Amino acid sequence: MQQDIERILISRERIALRVHELAEQIMADHSGSTGEITLVPILTGAIVFCADLMRQLSLRMRIGLLTVSSYPGASLRTQGSNLLSQQLGDLRGRHVLLIDDILDSGGTLKLVVPVLQSMAPASVKTCVLVRKDRAVAREVHVDYLGFEIPDEFIVGYGLDYDNYYRNLPDIVTLRKSALEPR
Repeated sequence: MQQDIERILISRERIALRVHELAEQIMADHSGSTGEITLVPILTGAIVFCADLMRQLSLRMRIGLLTVSSYPGASLRTQGSNLLSQQLGDLRGRHVLLIDDILDSGGTLKLVVPVLQSMAPASVKTCVLVRKDRAVAREVHVDYLGFEIPDEFIVGYGLDYDNYYRNLPDIVTLRKSALEPR
């Protein structure tokens, strides 16, 4: 896999620092409430980010799960978001933190936030690891944002290409040869 990497865009050290900062912001924002939240990572891309973030949160929490498909197979551009499954439990009156790996078209958040809001939570906030520098992405409200990045295809730290590279600890770009059909 290392031979497929073109360059490191965000190092594991920068990611760890930013995850810690996001956790501090989230805890400060929830200090006046019940001190309890429900984390809802969007699978599969946000699982690594969510795992690191939740270990930094000193709050009582539950976890709900959503599976959304935006980049099926070897797609390099979003194909539109489709809600595939949900395991959320009762969200009535709860503070919900929706966690996603990447914001590029806004389709996933536009699809999922209304679904969560329809379940009568006390609040729904969004936390996104990276947002691409695209006009359509900047139009979508995000409560907690890790990084702004150029409009490039990236993998690592949960982000994938054809379900590979999620286990890379850094966020990287791939060589063109890695993006060719195998």
